[in-house]
Amino acid sequence: MKPTRLLVISELFLPTKGGTTVWYDAVYRRLGGKGTHIVTAAVPDAEAFDHDHPNSIHRVWLRRVWWLKPESLGMYLRMLLQSLFLVLHNRFDAVHGARALPEGLVAWAVARITGKPLLIYCHGEELTTWGKGRKFRAMLWVYHHADANIANSEYTLEEMVRLGVPRESITLIYPGVDTERFRPDLPCDDLKQSIGLQSGQKLILSVGRLVRRKGFDQVIRAIPELLRQGIDAHHVLIGIGEDHDYLSSLARELGVAERVHLIGPVSPEDLPRWYNACDVFIMANREINGDTEGFGMVFLEAAACRKPAIAGDAGGTGAAVLDGETGYRVDGNRTEDIAQALTRILSDPDLSRRLGLNGYDRALAEFSWDQVAIKTQRLVGNDDA
Repeated sequence: MKPTRLLVISELFLPTKGGTTVWYDAVYRRLGGKGTHIVTAAVPDAEAFDHDHPNSIHRVWLRRVWWLKPESLGMYLRMLLQSLFLVLHNRFDAVHGARALPEGLVAWAVARITGKPLLIYCHGEELTTWGKGRKFRAMLWVYHHADANIANSEYTLEEMVRLGVPRESITLIYPGVDTERFRPDLPCDDLKQSIGLQSGQKLILSVGRLVRRKGFDQVIRAIPELLRQGIDAHHVLIGIGEDHDYLSSLARELGVAERVHLIGPVSPEDLPRWYNACDVFIMANREINGDTEGFGMVFLEAAACRKPAIAGDAGGTGAAVLDGETGYRVDGNRTEDIAQALTRILSDPDLSRRLGLNGYDRALAEFSWDQVAIKTQRLVGNDDA
């Protein structure tokens, strides 16, 4: 691909954890060299991460200040000043905002000052969790005034259209997966030993922020039913979040604490190995107070490791998990449905193998980061090889 000169404004960027930060890093390191500049937050360990990065990364202090009205005003000003400084010293093909707020509003101002095209991402969750007040109206205003918007799933696209965003301004681009990093047949016996997994026992894996809408509590509630069905299973949860103590307490109450392992964050090297260690991946997401899953990049990571996946049927997970083909989608509010899907996969090796292979083939064919970068570059109008 021909290098593209972009100004990217994103409050969140690696090494901050999260699926969207992985997305931005994977795409922009492919789209441009040092001519692509990324304005983002100063976070711990950023200096080491930025040192060898192919893009030019500019870290600014982004914190909400309680005595300002609005509290995020300082963030907007710092991003705007840094971005304006960059446009005075560099030529850009386009301006990209990682979300509608706060980045998109700043990106809109910079794009209009410079006369460059504006692209904004939409990940789905913001459409259903930001209420109907001033913040919500400002978000829609940004989408309406962008030259192009990226929706991460059919669900997100349709929600945007329902809210009045012109369909012609929206391009559907799924997230991707690093199929060189996430791949089958990685050594993982030591990981199984670290949790005391015995020969013949099954391993259920979940990865994500420990919050209620991810449905990890429902998976824990399903474990006693699995045991009654004769399925000797353990559950590993990778991630941090406010539900850590709640999930630990729930496992103790249900008498399965020795089978539920909340191991926190893991190293980038170990994460693909944990996918290889498991027999099935699950995130039984559900909608809570309008908060839902926009896509679910973790399902692609499991697929790239040739593992079947179970997703909740809320939000946009249908783009990541094809029901009956690469795994199952279930009602994340119904423990019995979750237990039934887990039982089907864990008790049928041939079914598990078929679902995992289908997901693997699909990940290789449709979800490489190179393909995501090419689709993104076309929106800039600079897609010459």
